[in-house]
Amino acid sequence: MRKAYNPPMPKVYSIDGITPVVDPGAYVHPSAVLIGDVIVAARAYIGPCACLRGDFGRIVVEEGANIQDSCLLHGFPGKDTVVGAEVTVGHGAVLHGCVVRRGALVGMNAVVNDNAEVGEEAVVAALAFVRAEQKVPQRSLVAGIPARMVRALSEQELRWKKDNMLLYQDLARRSAASMHLVEALTAPEPERRRIDIPGAVPLSELKAANR
Repeated sequence: MRKAYNPPMPKVYSIDGITPVVDPGAYVHPSAVLIGDVIVAARAYIGPCACLRGDFGRIVVEEGANIQDSCLLHGFPGKDTVVGAEVTVGHGAVLHGCVVRRGALVGMNAVVNDNAEVGEEAVVAALAFVRAEQKVPQRSLVAGIPARMVRALSEQELRWKKDNMLLYQDLARRSAASMHLVEALTAPEPERRRIDIPGAVPLSELKAANR
């Protein structure tokens, strides 16, 4: 029998008398770190080991956005770092003093630098570097170092991006409802059950199936 524990609280720190704000409808993983002037809205998801450092400028994560594991958000004094509603920020991305508009996606290990703006429903490709002051047009794909416009997004890509965002909104719900700190098993159970999420496939696989 596995021993269940009360889940630990996220690492939330006040600085200069300013305390992070987390809506009760958001999910923040216990290993995430929130410092100072951070505001997290309802239905947002903050993943494992994410760091939101509001010790200089304000950090705002709007409703339904997801900040995945190991992401870093920070900024300069007097500058807001804003993650718009229903935005996806992929694993290991860095946002610094920038604005990412509603429904956009920042890919894994990408960097969006100071005073840059990612337009609504745009995609910043994995490993891309969006330079300071750069404006990424809405519904466009940018890639490279520095990031350059590749093309407009297709309707298929826009649908997939929205579906992926909805997966993370559901993950926030699932995590709040069922994630618990437990002791590991010493061996897999017979006929071990898998987590099944019908219809969730990588974009590359979806494109290949529709060729």
